[in-house]
Amino acid sequence: MRSSFPESGSRDLSTVEETHAFGEELGAALEAGDVVILDGPLGAGKTTLTQGVAKGMQVKGRVTSPTFVIARVHRSTVGGPDLVHVDAYRLLDEGGANSGDPLGELDALDLDTELEDAVVIAEWGGGLVEQIAERYLFISIDREPVDYAGAEEDVRRFTWSWQGVV
Repeated sequence: MRSSFPESGSRDLSTVEETHAFGEELGAALEAGDVVILDGPLGAGKTTLTQGVAKGMQVKGRVTSPTFVIARVHRSTVGGPDLVHVDAYRLLDEGGANSGDPLGELDALDLDTELEDAVVIAEWGGGLVEQIAERYLFISIDREPVDYAGAEEDVRRFTWSWQGVV
């Protein structure tokens, strides 16, 4: 990841537009080989964030939840890395020959892209996808931050940090 984006941090976002803008900023900083794990409850904003990342990376195709397709590749329109958007929970829930092996399961999907030449974003990836990379960006999304309890505003707290070997 380019140094233009902080290695770790936290942001409180209350609209889809703010989430897209944050994702776009992140997407502009991501580089081939980067792995991003998104963790948060259903409806937290994982796919919404990924839509912003896709815009920042300048890839084509409509970004939707990968739940029903398991993984989707979005090709770069500017010669940059492709975006591989994965539902890690479903990836390992398929129970194939490579069950328990995220890299084997991704390879088995025959995505027609080399993972080291792409950015991989895995929804529900905590505890699973970090096995495919020595270093990954972990983003936790909290739908109900304690300090906003009872507030009129629908705030989500995005907290991120790089994990693994430096």
